[in-house]
Amino acid sequence: MHRKRKINPKEMSSDIYEKRTKEIIFSIRRLIQASELYSKELNKKYSVSAAQLNCLLALYENGPLSPSQIAKHILVNSSTVTGIIDRLEEKDFVERLRVSPDRRIVTIELTRAGKKLAKNAPPPIQQKIINGLRRLSKKEIDQTAFALAKLTNMLDVEDLEVT
Repeated sequence: MHRKRKINPKEMSSDIYEKRTKEIIFSIRRLIQASELYSKELNKKYSVSAAQLNCLLALYENGPLSPSQIAKHILVNSSTVTGIIDRLEEKDFVERLRVSPDRRIVTIELTRAGKKLAKNAPPPIQQKIINGLRRLSKKEIDQTAFALAKLTNMLDVEDLEVT
């Protein structure tokens, strides 16, 4: 007579733990890949990065802004905005204006080409996330936020700059 081996609950939970861990890592990889593909598409079609597009859209939606205001809108440091503006200015999408007697005060404004690009470019990738989150319940949003915060803390990336 052949006896069935009893399944140890610890082994089963270990298998589930391993499976879920792989699923989480796979999902993170897919998110990274989606972001990279979006950036490549933007660069190929419009010759801008995701950060540059976010800057253009902030200016399009809010009108002329100072670099520090742009930084707040697109969630990056002011020093990062300087490089973004430099590259957009080289491409003739924005211009720096000094409208104050204080030459240190700079306002960034879209050029005609910048307005055209902002009007016709695809929405930023985060808009897809926002649209998806709108379809979730409050509980699901809370669970997602909690889980992502845990992952961010595990990876010690909460203080990294978002570009």
